[in-house]
Amino acid sequence: MSLLVVGLSHRSAPVSVLERAALAADAQAKLLQDTLAAEPAAEAAVLATCNRIELYADVDKFHAGVAELSTLLAQHSGVGLEELTPYLYVHYEDRAVHHLFSVACGLDSMVVGEGQILGQIKDALARSQELHTAGRLLNDLFQQALRVGKRAHSETGIDRAGQSLVTFGLEQLAGREPVETWAKGKRALVIGAGSMSSLAAATLARAGVHEVVVANRTLDRAHRLAEILSEGGTGTIARAVPMDQVPTELTRADVAVSCTGATGLVLTAEAVAAAVVDRAGAPATVGAPRASGGGTAVATAPRATGTSAGTDEECPLGLSGDGAAVPRGVGFSVMGEDAVAGMDAATLEQHAAWVDNAPAVRRDDPQSEADTIAALAAAVATGGRMPENRRRPSLVETGNVLLALLDLAMPRDIDGAAHRVDGVRLVDIESLADASADAPMADDVEQVRGLVSDEVAAFGAAQRAAHITPTVVALRTMAADVVANEIARLDGRLPGLPEKERAEITQTVRRVVDKLLHAPTVRVKQLAGEPGGAGYADALRTLFDLDPQTVAAVSRADKLNDSDSNDQNAPQTDPKRGRA
Repeated sequence: MSLLVVGLSHRSAPVSVLERAALAADAQAKLLQDTLAAEPAAEAAVLATCNRIELYADVDKFHAGVAELSTLLAQHSGVGLEELTPYLYVHYEDRAVHHLFSVACGLDSMVVGEGQILGQIKDALARSQELHTAGRLLNDLFQQALRVGKRAHSETGIDRAGQSLVTFGLEQLAGREPVETWAKGKRALVIGAGSMSSLAAATLARAGVHEVVVANRTLDRAHRLAEILSEGGTGTIARAVPMDQVPTELTRADVAVSCTGATGLVLTAEAVAAAVVDRAGAPATVGAPRASGGGTAVATAPRATGTSAGTDEECPLGLSGDGAAVPRGVGFSVMGEDAVAGMDAATLEQHAAWVDNAPAVRRDDPQSEADTIAALAAAVATGGRMPENRRRPSLVETGNVLLALLDLAMPRDIDGAAHRVDGVRLVDIESLADASADAPMADDVEQVRGLVSDEVAAFGAAQRAAHITPTVVALRTMAADVVANEIARLDGRLPGLPEKERAEITQTVRRVVDKLLHAPTVRVKQLAGEPGGAGYADALRTLFDLDPQTVAAVSRADKLNDSDSNDQNAPQTDPKRGRA
């Protein structure tokens, strides 16, 4: 077995890189075909979700395989190889098996223990079977991963260690309230009608929202989902609307969930701000980027009246809000971290120096402010850019939420700048990653880890034992030929031998050969299943002078039979399952 996986996930790459590297269905198909056409790869499968992109292959050369798979991922994702490489991870042979089994159990998910990844692994297998890129190794691997994942969820309490992204996202929106309390009586807008959006709609209905409006590009699918929700017995009103009605429905909604396959934004920050204006009847503004001093400044939305921050001329970076009165903490304070989002280290240091020398009236805590921005400057040295601030006091806690947004799409559906609109609370994949990093690990996680280790050892032993099977079959075929030749020679020497005696002699010779081969063939299978046992097949071929072409013919026949079986099984999986 020469299993290799090259990929990137939320653990190795920032959301911005994952978002750009996301692969559409047709791109995944092309990647599989190109991987199979590459010299080092004999089989290929792609596992692509909102949190990971992984390319699995059976390769004959490790270094050449890593180089080829990395190059193919870069080509098909549209992210340059030089930029992508620092975020890639590589697993080989048993480590690759361990990785996939851990993924299947939810141990590598953003929310530990979530079970939707099993559907995505099933889809990855179905896609590879449909395109004939999965052979014996990857079929065995992915099918066993599904079994291991199901074992983990049925035999352990891993489900208690985490939830689906939908549930976790709604909990983040609800803050300290139970989701059922927070959702009761609310109006919800669900954009998209795939599996993730359907799960969100169903979860909201069970939580007690008054109404769910489903918007989808294919209106028939939206109608089907609305009918299912209406017949669910929750008492929730459900209806379907076309996508062009989203702006109107957004003005009526208390919460909106979006998860589509769109390549661009579904909701811009301006559209969100407009919806809040219509709902609240008061101005709502969104921070707009503006270049100044070599960095990126953001004019944040006006809030309660506060101390004047000065003018653009006074601040070298123009963070004072175009000369308007800006409250303390906005633009140059800890609370105004949004204002420095996207700056490079040099610009942040320049800004920190200005803050340090500013009059005291403009600062809540001068030393704290300077230290904070200096820390941001240090952090950006490794991250490249300062991410959007997700740590400011939650609107949920202040009771000022007019519109709650949950973006579960990758690439994102909702403009990240929407979180700067007054009265808007946005939770997306990036903020979920931050929140889940602090989630406690359940004791059951250790039990699942032990299960994964045992399953990896068993799978490796089975694969190594299977590797010697063609050699054992070839040996027994050779022995049968020897018996047949000797019986033919006996017929030539004793042409008048009665049939009864001939049959008895033939059976006796076969029993002798079988008994002589039984112990060595059983033992060699046992030895081959142990680590380092691959060499026993070579020893067997050498000792019995087996023809390599015969062994290869047995292997080809086995693969052909596997392929025929896979074609029959492939349609049983739904290739249109949504993301998690």
